[in-house]
Amino acid sequence: MLVLLTNDDGVFAPGIAAMERALRGFAEVAVVAPSTEQSGVGHAITFLTPLTAKEVFAGDVRRGWAVDGSPADAVKLGISEFCPRRPDLVVSGINSGLNAGINVLYSGTVAAAVEGAFFGITSIAVSLEWEDHPDYDRAASIGTAVIRQLLERRPAAGSLFNINIPTRALAGGAELRVVPMSVSRYGEAFERRVDPRGRSYWWATNDPPPPPSPTESDVTALAAGHVTLTPLDYDLTHRGGLDELAAGPWRLP
Repeated sequence: MLVLLTNDDGVFAPGIAAMERALRGFAEVAVVAPSTEQSGVGHAITFLTPLTAKEVFAGDVRRGWAVDGSPADAVKLGISEFCPRRPDLVVSGINSGLNAGINVLYSGTVAAAVEGAFFGITSIAVSLEWEDHPDYDRAASIGTAVIRQLLERRPAAGSLFNINIPTRALAGGAELRVVPMSVSRYGEAFERRVDPRGRSYWWATNDPPPPPSPTESDVTALAAGHVTLTPLDYDLTHRGGLDELAAGPWRLP
């Protein structure tokens, strides 16, 4: 099995190194990732300027390819140019910070997995709750255990999944919850500050936190200390509204 491994934290991030070590326990791994951190870029791609890439090493050990572009760029280029053959799986992560709730829509980590799914390749994003000194190797062990069980279920080609691991789960005793993505609004606040020249600037915050929900979601399950697994779909069509809109009548000038 060949796994294309990428991320949005950059090719030298500790999370991708831990995931590479864990995946090599059962698969061949090709690392193709952004050369610099690309957090929050969503599904941006580069098409107005050329993409550059170079092989990177840790000492004498070849790590893979660093792409001067977005996570989606890295997946596109990895599949098209750098993988020795078509990958069987795309894994994006381990991200430093959860990608749950509406953050899924902003996430470069998830976007890289979505790009893999575009190619008809089963793709999985893996994220770990942020802290100062995270245990990425333990998180990689949990993430790969979930990935292997997913693969045993033989998902359809192009299936897309999102895995989130809270810090509390690293100590053991956590459960895996298969839950939907929360769509509660949050992270709408900005803190206004003044720079040394008297000019105003604004710093985005994550306040207020998501409101409590009566139904379980990725946000509520993570708050309870559980690992979450969410199947995703990049088709944004609101199918419930198709028939009503199609009924018309519509008039054009």
